Amino acid sequence: MQTRFETLSPVDNSVFLCREYANDTEIEQALQRACDAQAEWQQLALPQRAAYCLKMLDSVSAASADIARELCWMMGRPISQGAGEVSGFIERARYMISIAEQALAPTELADSPQQRRYIRHRPLGNCLLIAPWNYPYLTTVNTLIPALMAGNTVLLKPSSQTPLCAERLAGAFRQAGLPDGVFQYLYLDHQQSLALAADSRIDHISFTGSNAGGDAIEHALAGQFKSLTLELGGKDPAYVRPDADLDLAVASVLEGAFYNSGQSCCAIERLYLHKDICQAFIDRAVAAAYHYQPGRPDHPDTVLGPMVNARAAQRVRAQAADALAKGGVALLDSARFSADQPGSAYLAPQLIAHADHSMTLMTEETFGPLLGIMQVADDDEAIRLMNDSDYGLTAALYSRDIDSAVNIGNRLHCGTLFLIRCDYLDPALAWSGTKGSGRGCSLSSLGYQQLTRPQSYNLNGPPRVTPENEP
Repeated sequence: MQTRFETLSPVDNSVFLCREYANDTEIEQALQRACDAQAEWQQLALPQRAAYCLKMLDSVSAASADIARELCWMMGRPISQGAGEVSGFIERARYMISIAEQALAPTELADSPQQRRYIRHRPLGNCLLIAPWNYPYLTTVNTLIPALMAGNTVLLKPSSQTPLCAERLAGAFRQAGLPDGVFQYLYLDHQQSLALAADSRIDHISFTGSNAGGDAIEHALAGQFKSLTLELGGKDPAYVRPDADLDLAVASVLEGAFYNSGQSCCAIERLYLHKDICQAFIDRAVAAAYHYQPGRPDHPDTVLGPMVNARAAQRVRAQAADALAKGGVALLDSARFSADQPGSAYLAPQLIAHADHSMTLMTEETFGPLLGIMQVADDDEAIRLMNDSDYGLTAALYSRDIDSAVNIGNRLHCGTLFLIRCDYLDPALAWSGTKGSGRGCSLSSLGYQQLTRPQSYNLNGPPRVTPENEP
């Protein structure tokens, strides 16, 4: 069994840092601290919990430039884009703090002088949060803040690709004076993570990652009936209708497909174009796609960094090769992308026309800067193809007709419908998926329901004295 891990930087494949995995004693101590802390933490008034969280955000904000550099070297995001994750983290956190009082307020029912009935939202207890590497702050905050605000403690298991994110959050909470044991992190391997998830002292697990990872957690928890939320893969489609603003649609679709080198669960990975605008869209998209030149992410003018590692890039290259072998047509000239290095993590973007659902490009998660394009005859064909997937996270429509877009959305199997935008989480809306994209939800007031349990009060007794019945 390995006792330590190395984080290899996709920038130059160097060892960026080394860390030790937690041992059994450290895991046991963390669990005991969480249990001890949770009993007192849930008794704190909501404004007190909010104060600790807001102070933490001030510390994270102050470290924004350093965090951007760390993200660049740990997972390859261009240095110019790293601060955007920090600002998004703060935006979501502040929103979830702002709605906590309303989301956690007891549900009062009509009563009588002899009876009072209401439902309280009680914390689940100790939450295990397993975070991915691609958006380590933005995915963590979705559960972290509402879990703490609801009175839970949090154990964070970060990805070994982005371990400094956990250390940053722990340092920010220390500066905020958060009580010991309320927030902790542990470096764990896969087997340790599964064992911790199954421990009887863990009351809720929030996992963001691969479908294989989600499946392994569900098997580890079999028979325990634990609270579990899963945000898994996506194969998200976009459909451009004939009435769309093409310039706007092209810009949005390419950004949705290529931002973060396509390494987003809700990146656009399938594109369906109405036959009346198909060629016009393609002509514009090909011209615009050459803006996404891959380069070293530590250079300030880079817009497309490397993928997380060479293995991930090779998986994307294999999908492209499969599509081309089955009749797909590559629309971008790879010779115009000088930083594309076969065998490395640096991968040029590509658009493949004449795609179909016999290709892995259109059925399996890509998680890279590669987009398959299909022409469709009408809305019905687009809807059929968009639903022809094992996943159902988001879907994007481009149209000037809102009513038609809503009608199409009502027939789509997805957790979020976008119109004239994509790849964005609004903290006021529930973030959820269908089919293989997971279960449960985060964000919005509904996100608090995932991290609490209802407790009903049915109180009967002598009539309460009120001004109306006072003797």
